Parts: sequence; structure tokens; C-alpha cells
Amino acid sequence: MTVRAISSLTNPTVKAVRALHLRKEREESGLFLSEGLKIVIDAVELGHAPKILMYGPEAADHPLLQRCAEATRAAGGEVIEVTREVLEKVARRDNPQAVIAVFPQVFSSLLNLNPGLASCWVALHKVRDPGNLGTIVRTADAAGCGGVILVDECCDPYSVEAVRATMGSIFAVRIAKATAEEFLDWRTSWPGSVVGTLLSATVDHRTASYRAPTMILMGNEQAGLPPDLAAACDVNVKIPMRGRADSLNLAVATGIMIYTATP
Repeated sequence: MTVRAISSLTNPTVKAVRALHLRKEREESGLFLSEGLKIVIDAVELGHAPKILMYGPEAADHPLLQRCAEATRAAGGEVIEVTREVLEKVARRDNPQAVIAVFPQVFSSLLNLNPGLASCWVALHKVRDPGNLGTIVRTADAAGCGGVILVDECCDPYSVEAVRATMGSIFAVRIAKATAEEFLDWRTSWPGSVVGTLLSATVDHRTASYRAPTMILMGNEQAGLPPDLAAACDVNVKIPMRGRADSLNLAVATGIMIYTATP
């Protein structure tokens, strides 16, 4: 098969792909970077074909790469063999994965979400850490959640750091975005429980009533849930702290809540 080869670090395609590390470029292009053959094959299996598939010489003969290349071409994308130096340039690190791909971003509309598709959903308000966000998406995928809703200005789920933390689950989980006002308006028709977490809550997360489909609403890493979102919950709960620590990492706390609410 004929494959385009690039070795120049100043090639326009190399520059454009590398620019996707910047949120502004991702938002303007609607594209994002994904690293590693495993994540790319996961994407292909879920029906997401790359727009650009870059690989180094060491991956050229891998049978799974050939499958990804076929899916890329079938969707009108471009397959490019590059040097290790180009991979390092694009990945912005010295030990890059042998395969890097560019995919279109996919966001779901709140109005198109079907609450009945899953027993548990997750909403996050102003989450700031991409590692936390990616880990939550991965946990939501593992637990069979219906989707993750990002409320107000959250970090970008399609940043390289967040995508890396999802371990491929970014392609399996519905992601929606909404302002707080949009979310609160939409929440009025939610058919199940909306459960928030607050340090000041008096209800133990294990004893609360979870009516499916349950929406787990988690606040910002530093500030927690604001009063208007907390007030919109059917119940606010706390996860007991028995040691010296007075709080949990957001991704860990969300994971506990997801599995508490999931039958």
C-alpha cells in the first residue's frame, strides 16, 4: 500500500497536529490527539475512525496498525509514516508512543440524552484537573454509566492529558456540555434521583435513597458544589472521613459515588 512519509519537523501537517496540544486549536478545529495503538484500535472498534493516523517505523508491521490504517482510509482520513523525531515533536515528549492519531471531537446535546439508557449518570461542575476528568470518564465507562455532563467551565475532556487518563474510554462515553442554567432547567425533567456530595451534608452516601436513573452531581476540586446546584439535588450526601484526611480526590470520590449508585 502507498503511504505518505514525513521526516521534516517543519512540515505543515506536523505543525498542525502538534498544535492540538493547545485548547484554542482544538476548539477551532474540532479535533484532538490520541496516543497509542491500543487507544486507536479501541476507537476504531467503537466506530471512530482517525482523520490522521501517524506511526513510526517500529509499528509499521503491526497487524492492528493495518486495521487502523484501513479504517482511516475508508473514512477519508490520511495515513502517514513518520520518523521518531517527528513523533517526539508531535507528542512533546522524549519517549512517545509509536502511534498517534487525530480524531474529531464528539459532544452530545443535553436534549438528546436518554436517561433510560443507564442506571447511573455523572455531572461535574467546573472540574479543573484533566487527570481527574479523564479518570472519571474511565470509571463511568467501567461502571456502565450513561454519560458525563460537564457543567459550566470545565477543563477540556479532549486535552492530551484527559484523553490519556481515559485509557480509551473517551470514545465509549457520551460527553455533554452545559451552563449551570441549562443544566438546572434540564434537570427538572430528570426521572430519577439527583444526588450531590457536600462536606456539610448529614446523610451518609451508603444510606441515601438512589432512584434510577441516578444523576451523581460532583463539585469543583476546591470549592465543591455551589448553593444553587446543591439545592437542585434530591439529596446531598457525604462520604465519611475516618482518618486525618478531611477530603478525597475528586476522581476517587466520584468513583465511590458511581458504584454506590450502580446496582
